[in-house]
Amino acid sequence: MSNALSRMMSQRDWILADGATGTNLFNMGLESGDPPEFWNDKHPDRITKLYRMAVDAGSDLFLTNSFGGNAARLKLHGAQKRARELSRIAAELGRDVADRQDRDVIVAGSVGPTGEIMAPMGALTHELAVEIFHEQAEGLKEGGADVLWLETISAPEEYKAAAEAFSLVDMPWVGTMSFDTAGRTMMGVTSSAMADMVETLSNPPLAYGANCGVGASDLMRTVLGFAAQGTGRPIVAKGNAGIPKFVEGHIHYDGTPELMADYACLARDAGATIIGGCCGTMPEHLSHMRAALESRERGPRPTLDQIVDALGPFSSTADGTGDDTPQPRRTRRRGG
Repeated sequence: MSNALSRMMSQRDWILADGATGTNLFNMGLESGDPPEFWNDKHPDRITKLYRMAVDAGSDLFLTNSFGGNAARLKLHGAQKRARELSRIAAELGRDVADRQDRDVIVAGSVGPTGEIMAPMGALTHELAVEIFHEQAEGLKEGGADVLWLETISAPEEYKAAAEAFSLVDMPWVGTMSFDTAGRTMMGVTSSAMADMVETLSNPPLAYGANCGVGASDLMRTVLGFAAQGTGRPIVAKGNAGIPKFVEGHIHYDGTPELMADYACLARDAGATIIGGCCGTMPEHLSHMRAALESRERGPRPTLDQIVDALGPFSSTADGTGDDTPQPRRTRRRGG
């Protein structure tokens, strides 16, 4: 228990993470197709504002603006040689925000997927993936991140490569996958398979779980899948603020602050320790989540029926566990 996140987890029943990065940056003027990481040095004031909004709303932990900051992603913009630099700046800005607070705040160095297909299906070898993740991790460490945060991963091979890379920089890490295809990742990983995989790693994460995906209901079902494995390792729940809808030329997520407050408490009761939002989650959502977690007593593990009643229906009947028994399809939402 020597690192900041481990200490916080040992002292707290739950930790509130941050919300959306992209959604908030688009509201600040980021254009579609532009890499957000370029803003780390072009508009550091806006990135600092992004971090502060999460902290001011009650987040105990926020992710750096470095999700697409690896060489493979930046190569699409001719900036592959800037991977380490841009990640370092993202973490430096975060470190400054965290150090100015009068409470403990964790700076989590965001590391997203490479965007490449791993061998043998694709051209990305294990060795190259480790090199790509290692370079970015070095930058985040130099910038002062407390922990590395792998997110939105679909392939187990990429998750394993990141785990090896993070051991090279000797930093603690957290890793989530995105379950968006009938309870599975795009590459077919189930919640139970991920839980099993995590325990086989020579450098396992401090905590693991799910982020993004389809909506809060589906993510909650995945969290229940993790908890059912009984590994005892802390679980992360970072769900989208409802379902995306195209409204007047823009993507809008229909999850209200009240719905996300219900989701936060359900996630806690289901067994998650680190709870946050992903796409569409704004500061107002976070403040409602914080208030609910602080004021509502812990309850029993929720049933699938209770999840549907509170958050809306699942997007599919299959839950990704191999049990394809039809799940509840009620459409009533509380606070939605």
